Amino acid sequence: MQIRQTTDYEKIAKLNRYVHNLHAKLYPRYFKEYNYSEIKDTFKSLINNNSFVFLLLEDNEESLGYVWIEIRNYPENVFKNGYNSVYVHQISIVENQKKKGYGTRLMEEVYKIAKRNDIDLIELDYWFENDDAKEFYKKHHFIKYREFVYKQL
Repeated sequence: MQIRQTTDYEKIAKLNRYVHNLHAKLYPRYFKEYNYSEIKDTFKSLINNNSFVFLLLEDNEESLGYVWIEIRNYPENVFKNGYNSVYVHQISIVENQKKKGYGTRLMEEVYKIAKRNDIDLIELDYWFENDDAKEFYKKHHFIKYREFVYKQL
């Protein structure tokens, strides 16, 4: 198994299908149907942003998943102290390859990137009904410190 940084937006767009379809299934009101061409174009525009890092997980030359992270700098202001974090935008693993430790391996690489950048905070969010994500991040000792709520009118 190999994890490496990538700029191959076409592979990322193909692998995005798994996380995107899950979101569309759980929240069809908010998520469109997966469209490879449009998603590919979006990743093409994002992949060279210096704040973003895309890590590709491959095994036997087969692409099995990715993680998309962002190095964030929150400057100090009158309300809050400044800090840096690594923000996890997405993890996507091929459907029939889940529960094999690939997500954990990707997160271990995220932790290494954070440490290399002297960052001690990993942040992320996930959709409330995504029970797999809840369990995964709980297993990785993530702590809930803020809740995002809404009211539909």
